[in-house]
Amino acid sequence: MRILIVGPAWVGDMVMSHTLVQVLGQRHPEAEVHLLAPPATAPVARRMPDVARVWELAVGHGELGLRRRWRLARALRDARFAQAIVVPNSFKSALVPWLARIPARIGWHGEQRYGVLTDRRRLDPLRTPLQVQRFAALGVSARETLPEPLPVPRLRADEARGREIAAALKLRTDGPIAVLCPGAEYGPAKRWPEAHFARIAQHLRENGAHVWLMGSAGDAAVCDRICALGGGDVANLAGRTSLAEAIDLLSLADRVVCNDSGLMHVAAALGRRVTAIFGSTSDAFTPPLSADAHVVSLRLSCSPCFRRECPLGHLDCLRKLAPERVIECL
Repeated sequence: MRILIVGPAWVGDMVMSHTLVQVLGQRHPEAEVHLLAPPATAPVARRMPDVARVWELAVGHGELGLRRRWRLARALRDARFAQAIVVPNSFKSALVPWLARIPARIGWHGEQRYGVLTDRRRLDPLRTPLQVQRFAALGVSARETLPEPLPVPRLRADEARGREIAAALKLRTDGPIAVLCPGAEYGPAKRWPEAHFARIAQHLRENGAHVWLMGSAGDAAVCDRICALGGGDVANLAGRTSLAEAIDLLSLADRVVCNDSGLMHVAAALGRRVTAIFGSTSDAFTPPLSADAHVVSLRLSCSPCFRRECPLGHLDCLRKLAPERVIECL
């Protein structure tokens, strides 16, 4: 029996989908679970235990790419999947399983996905307040309750490879390593101010840690400013590693300080000690899923707003969250 999961395009969501993989493994121990992922999140899928194969769909965001979807669907048809679980809510994400003629196709109602799904469910936010619960609920029947406790996401890392990458990048690993992740792809309303991160970098360096800044190429300028403000020996790795390399480097960290971001979920799934900063979003929806993770938030009356930019123009939920609060947590 083969089950296909159509995975999300966001790194954090892909990490959380490993809980769904584990729920399927518990209910169907004889099953072979495969993941369909875009190139942006496929490296995360390849680090998931219990995933037999990762299929990539190289279609850009907002692109229909019907010919590529059709070619992939033909290959999937030959693999004879019994079931497909479509995690994203878009119509396009359900096209490949439909074209592949997978007999059972499960997902949330989403964008009016009549026909392309055989089991189209209505979301009950009260029953599944957490994003990870909404993913896991697709792995059980609509009438079943979720297993308690839910398994938390886990990723495999190659620590030896991480040390090789660190050596190639001339990073010091002869002491405690602290990683700061100041980016958030969703938007500026999730990003703690650069000066606050710089104060944390200074504090960690003064306490004997090697400090690395990690993120995408789009975070490089922000990380440059943090390095300038923090002074001293802070390594800016933003845009200098692939996602797979970032996973292996994060496995070397003693602690990680981050915004609510994809790398926050990666670090938690690697079992790192995570301090997560929440402003416009909520840890009641997408918390770092680890017993070794701690959330710092002001919980203002105007948050969470879940907006990409502060609708009030002041970003008080993050600007007024003083570095001393995070230092106390550390």
